[in-house]
Amino acid sequence: MRSIWNGAISFGLVSIPVKLVNATESHAVSFRQIHTEDGGRIRYRKVCELEDREVAQDEIGKAYEDADGSMIPITDEDLSHLPIPTARTIEIVAFVPEERIDPLQMGSAYYLAASGAPAAKPYTLLREALGRSNRVAIAKFALRGRERLGMLRVVGDAIAMHGLLWPDEVRAPEGVAPDAGVTVRDQELDLADALMDTLGEIDLDDLHDEYREALEQVIAAKAAGETPPETREEAAPGKVLDLMAALESSVRAARESRGGEGAGPAEEAEVRTLPQRTPSRRTPKETGGKKSTSTAAKKTEAKKTAAKETEGKRTAAKKSTASAAGKSTAKSARPGKKTAAKSTAKKTPPRKRSA
Repeated sequence: MRSIWNGAISFGLVSIPVKLVNATESHAVSFRQIHTEDGGRIRYRKVCELEDREVAQDEIGKAYEDADGSMIPITDEDLSHLPIPTARTIEIVAFVPEERIDPLQMGSAYYLAASGAPAAKPYTLLREALGRSNRVAIAKFALRGRERLGMLRVVGDAIAMHGLLWPDEVRAPEGVAPDAGVTVRDQELDLADALMDTLGEIDLDDLHDEYREALEQVIAAKAAGETPPETREEAAPGKVLDLMAALESSVRAARESRGGEGAGPAEEAEVRTLPQRTPSRRTPKETGGKKSTSTAAKKTEAKKTAAKETEGKRTAAKKSTASAAGKSTAKSARPGKKTAAKSTAKKTPPRKRSA
């Protein structure tokens, strides 16, 4: 890969010679402007407004346009005297956790390649230190005539640098969110969660630019003198009148789409009814099971108490019966009645005990 910048990383007193190469590339199809009548190229020429003539590149310089429209010339010599210590140096100023970086600040991505054999050891040292600390390096560097902010992180065995916007270059999201107060119901959130579960995850490597592929087919067909293939028309989205119905239809369509792509039963996302949420988002109190259990326990205890009372009554009755029998026996044992008791005992035949 061709380098676009040569310099060094300043890591304290350690200097690491590096080359800066683009980490990304564009695959967009570009067009040229032509004259539709004869197909001639339309080109832009740099013309001086005062002399009304085309000028060469070596005649063109820089100027700052003032508020009143006047031009203030700025030469390369003026720029060379600016106090930019990072002209050829990526100066690391801090190490912070990666989550501290707002994705809105992230811009172009570059790879930092070690420049020559002497850079291999300090380059590896910085890479291993970044990896072990789970942090990223914040640095300043100059590129294309201006000082920039960057973030260094480990990607595989290399160090990558992301250009960052300065904090004051990121706009606040004022006036972006809806002004009117909108209330989202729990049922709608449940369906949205079910839709996300149904869509599931995807391997980003499987994504591709379908528009560019279709455009390349059109160009190839026209170059061969053939009729360009017709692209199927997408159904125009209708107005969302019922959000719940739209969510339910989306979940159903997502399930059918996932099933139609050859996903097995085990891979099919499960659409489930999520638990009802309370407005306060607190855990609902336990109902049903515990109440029925305590009620059954109370009933069982009442039965045991009733059984004990019945048993006590039976025991008392037996004791009273035995006491009455004892009293009658004692009366029969008094003097003067012994003979009668004996004769009665002789005349009464003994009872047979039943088995």
